Amino acid sequence: MSRRGLRRVLVVLCVTEITSWGVLYYAFPVLAPSIAADTGWAVSTVTAAFSAGLVVSALAGIGVGRVLDRYGPRWVMTAGSVLAVPAVVLVATARSLPLFVAGWLLAGLAQSATLYPPAFAALTRWWGSDRVRALTVLTMVAGLASTVFAPATAALLGPLDWRGTYLVLAAVLAVVTIPLHLVGLRGTWPEPDPAPPVHGGPADARTAGEVARSRAFLLVVTVISLGAFVSFAVPVNQVPLLIERGLSTDAAAWALGLSGVGQVLGRLGYARLAGRTGPRGRAGLILGLLAVTTGLLGILPGPAVLLVAVAMATGAARGVMTLLQATALSDRWATGLYGRLGGLLSAPVTIAIALGPWAGSALAGLLGGYPPVFAVLAGVAVAAALLSAGTAPERGTVGAGLPGPRR
Repeated sequence: MSRRGLRRVLVVLCVTEITSWGVLYYAFPVLAPSIAADTGWAVSTVTAAFSAGLVVSALAGIGVGRVLDRYGPRWVMTAGSVLAVPAVVLVATARSLPLFVAGWLLAGLAQSATLYPPAFAALTRWWGSDRVRALTVLTMVAGLASTVFAPATAALLGPLDWRGTYLVLAAVLAVVTIPLHLVGLRGTWPEPDPAPPVHGGPADARTAGEVARSRAFLLVVTVISLGAFVSFAVPVNQVPLLIERGLSTDAAAWALGLSGVGQVLGRLGYARLAGRTGPRGRAGLILGLLAVTTGLLGILPGPAVLLVAVAMATGAARGVMTLLQATALSDRWATGLYGRLGGLLSAPVTIAIALGPWAGSALAGLLGGYPPVFAVLAGVAVAAALLSAGTAPERGTVGAGLPGPRR
């Protein structure tokens, strides 16, 4: 693909990711209290439906990864965009809990084909050795999804109610993402890059199945899943935490939006960090930062300005966590395995993302409020940082079912 084509793909994915994340994810934390109040369903029940959709996304992502490796992202992401529109319409018009749940399950299928994993696979293969720069740009722009869509959703909520708001957002999704994925992601799907060297030795030439059974891959999955659990539990539970601290719903929504600015700022230095650190050290540093900022958000009682500042700092940590996930596989194994390994990685990661919002609201009831929840989340991030020390890949050869012997 020409440089112009590469830039086109990057611009298209920036626009569609910010829109898809905004509609399919970040609108929900703002609308959830209104959904519960209007329908009479408990907030935990509403959140469980949303989380169930994310579980479906996780399971579907395994198959999506295989298709991506073979055929590329154009038709996969276009189909996901087409499916997302009726899913959001069903959520908006559901008058019973089963229909509401069905809408989110359908949305989960759409998420598996439209959110970060397929976009990461596309840029990793198309941009090759320059993928870190492309992934950084994508996640910086898409990190503004909460900044754009949380306040916009709150603004629509007043005159339209939550159902009307979701219908407007479904129209935005249809107009923006379907044509851009269909037209903007055309291009030859290139041959993959080889695996990077391991510990200064030869590249790891194992098959995807052999890598998937290795200790290093299992630890990478564990570390990224724990980090994702914290990263996605924070924004959904941050709104009720800040309301507990005395902020209005609008102010809490703006704080969530500004945390998106923090995500962008955090990603600015990732390329330099990647050039100066190894995969394990980088993971430990980023997860440690996530632990500290999450803990501070739970400890500090105020004032509002300080809470918003810490929310932005937490957003910065979550922002680089996304890039850590995007590069965790290509830093260790061949890009030709990215789609399949990415699907295997994204399944538990997406389940962790799904559990995060629900676990936060459930723990808040058990622990008597949201501040203790954020202390627990900080502890989970610390555990992930410690486990990241074991994520260096072992050396292996084609046909080897197990890693080669260490010397």
